[in-house]
Amino acid sequence: MLNSTSDYREYIQQTAELLGLKLTPEYLPGVQDNFERIAEIASLVTEFELQPELESAATFEP
Repeated sequence: MLNSTSDYREYIQQTAELLGLKLTPEYLPGVQDNFERIAEIASLVTEFELQPELESAATFEP
């Protein structure tokens, strides 16, 4: 899990390179801000503890 600003910056730069994206230095702070916001929102789901006896459904039916 990424925990610091430098971790996010390094991850973004490496991922952009792997995907062949040209990420100019002027856009990096905005991308990093958005990535940090997304990670914060996602933590609401990823940190939610489920009871051990729960099983995942084979298919989702609303």
